[in-house]
Amino acid sequence: MHVPDADILPLELTILMPCLNEAETLAVCIGKAQRSLEALKIQGEVLIADNGSTDGSQTIATQAGARVVHVPERGYGAALRHGIAAAQGRYIIMGDADDSYAFDALGEFVQALRQGAPLVMGNRFAGGIAPGAMPPLHRYLGNPVLSFIGRSFFRTRVRDFHCGLRGFDTRRMRALGLQTPGMEFASEMVIKAALAGWEIAEVPTTLKPDGRSRPPHLRSWRDGWRHLRFMLLFSPRWLFTYPGLAFFVLGSLGSLITLPAPRIVLGLGLDIHTLLYSATASVLGVQLMLFGLLLQCTGVNLGLLPHTPASRWSLKQFRLEMGILGALLLFAAALGLAVNTVMDWGQTGFHALNPSATMRQAIPAAMLGITGMEILIGSFWLTFLQFANRTSPAAEI
Repeated sequence: MHVPDADILPLELTILMPCLNEAETLAVCIGKAQRSLEALKIQGEVLIADNGSTDGSQTIATQAGARVVHVPERGYGAALRHGIAAAQGRYIIMGDADDSYAFDALGEFVQALRQGAPLVMGNRFAGGIAPGAMPPLHRYLGNPVLSFIGRSFFRTRVRDFHCGLRGFDTRRMRALGLQTPGMEFASEMVIKAALAGWEIAEVPTTLKPDGRSRPPHLRSWRDGWRHLRFMLLFSPRWLFTYPGLAFFVLGSLGSLITLPAPRIVLGLGLDIHTLLYSATASVLGVQLMLFGLLLQCTGVNLGLLPHTPASRWSLKQFRLEMGILGALLLFAAALGLAVNTVMDWGQTGFHALNPSATMRQAIPAAMLGITGMEILIGSFWLTFLQFANRTSPAAEI
């Protein structure tokens, strides 16, 4: 596959369409894209990234005046990645070849790109969705929910996270190192752009029912899960840190309430059973927060995630001796409680003890010992990551 020189992109715009058996609509889409280039007086090309069509789409595209790049790797994302690599335009506007997107109305995309926006997203909800163009499940549940999660996790204002019509700066998009082969590619592009600190523009666009007689390639639940999974993987804070903090706070609060003695709270009797569950929640919270930090630092080392204040401090300032000292202090406290429990048992002649009193020492001892071990293991893992970090550049925010 020919890849244009990174510093020599002879055209201003490439209009890129992934294609897999789109013979019914491909020529129409190419014609609309070509008319846009003429109307906007732009020197550009229409590029078809063919994903192994067997219905003659390649011949149709060539006869319509488009350039075709053959993509051996299957998948929506794979087709687009190869198309982006082969594009000759300074900018790329991409969209599906099913005649649902307005390739004949690209002026606002081009204007935003020329004004310096590295990524310009279409917004179908602002531009208009024709009746029957988007299934109700996607329109009222899938897209709004996933877009809300994307905005919350990655601090971006994009309202239509999965609009397929979008434009971007070719060189900057190549530098993001997009990797996913499937439908989640659409999320990967926006997420990595947001993590890199890009100012993402959004312009209204329309959506109409596609012109194909066959069902779309999209599978609602499968591809929706792939989008959500990608969002979760690239947001350790929301996946682990924040839930862990909630478990730790609630568990610690429950432990403090029930540790001194049984309590009556809002008519509920809280005793050692509540203490046990609260201590377990606290330990789980520590595990989640620690794993979230380690995942963030690992992502930084792999070049997949940007630094956060916590990861920057952990990879640059943290010392193994700090973790060892903290773990030893927790071990000492756990051992002290355990020894005290045995001494109390000895005072009874090693006969049966009052569980309500004994477990108020045994449960915190177990909790402190497990937490100390988690911190010790995490400290060694984090120190190991520091060695890799010395040779792995990471994005900054």
